[in-house]
Amino acid sequence: MRYSREKKKGKRKAAMYRRIRHSRLSVFAILIIVGLLLTVICVDSKSLMEKDRALKEREEQLTTQLEAEEQRTGELEEFEKYTKTKKYAEEMAKKKLGLVHENEIVFKTEDGK
Repeated sequence: MRYSREKKKGKRKAAMYRRIRHSRLSVFAILIIVGLLLTVICVDSKSLMEKDRALKEREEQLTTQLEAEEQRTGELEEFEKYTKTKKYAEEMAKKKLGLVHENEIVFKTEDGK
């Protein structure tokens, strides 16, 4: 009987050591997986930060371009209003067609301008 008790004790110890070894392997495997995940997250976060920086630069460029276009639109609207005036019509008639008012005197330089 004593032999069977010792045999059972030995089996229990062996089972306990197997469980301990198994749990150590499990913990080690989990640590490796967590380490790999952290590495992947770090690499992805760096690439995301670079993309974010590039997008912010692009956004600034587009904002600057939008402001310039808005300013240009304002200038074109002012020019459109100006083209509808009599003063503009007179200027174009003088420049393009060479027309003058009845009582107006035209002076020309020697070079013809």
